[in-house]
Amino acid sequence: MRKLIMWNVVTLDGYFEGEKPWDLSFHGLVWGKELEEFSLTQLRSADMLVFGAKTYQGMADYWTNAKEEEGEVAKYMNEIPKLACSSTLGQANWNHTNITKDAVSEISSLKQKGNRDMFVFGSASLSASLMEANLFDEFRICVAPVFLGKGNRLFKEGIPNQNLKLIETTPLSTGGVILRYSK
Repeated sequence: MRKLIMWNVVTLDGYFEGEKPWDLSFHGLVWGKELEEFSLTQLRSADMLVFGAKTYQGMADYWTNAKEEEGEVAKYMNEIPKLACSSTLGQANWNHTNITKDAVSEISSLKQKGNRDMFVFGSASLSASLMEANLFDEFRICVAPVFLGKGNRLFKEGIPNQNLKLIETTPLSTGGVILRYSK
């Protein structure tokens, strides 16, 4: 059975993006060789990436035009199958993408049909729906050493109460920390 894993970079005060969409400038605080290798390890373990509509569009715009220095990460991002969860997205412009209007039902079904990981990157609204449906098996969060003060929070008020088990902590030389939790 596939595991559904959330992956996100957040600030110490819980924001996954700044005040404006795609304000991810704090990612540069934690990016380095260690996080790049961690990202590649995750992509190698996966056979699907899952996105909400806004994240899908932003990721598609970025990765389909990725520069050569993005290297192996870009290769994986462009080749791995993707699921865009959207009631409004009409077509997928990023290769290997399927669109679903019913994320909870589709992901429940897909979890039964494979044995490699599925990752949700970004996608706070989608993640809230998947948390409400109790579909995540693991949460992987990289905490950036910064207080942003305002922006878009990853975990909004009203998410279901869930006790988690700490699997692993990985400090990065950049000052960030990767936290892994399971149900």
